[in-house]
Amino acid sequence: MPARLLSIPAVAGVLDVDRRTVYRFIAVGDLPVVDLRTGTGRSRIRVPAAGLDEFISSRVVAAPRPRR
Repeated sequence: MPARLLSIPAVAGVLDVDRRTVYRFIAVGDLPVVDLRTGTGRSRIRVPAAGLDEFISSRVVAAPRPRR
């Protein structure tokens, strides 16, 4: 089965962040992308759904302990 690819606005929606934040995650290498460029124009990048799942899993933190 081919990998499911998500647009930048879709990833931003899942993460509840601005598109610019998604581009920052991509720039620092936290999110993988697939470039669907078809010519000399602007690239069309997509994020593999598995890469987004891995990104989310890597950012999960334990709940803080309750204060006594």
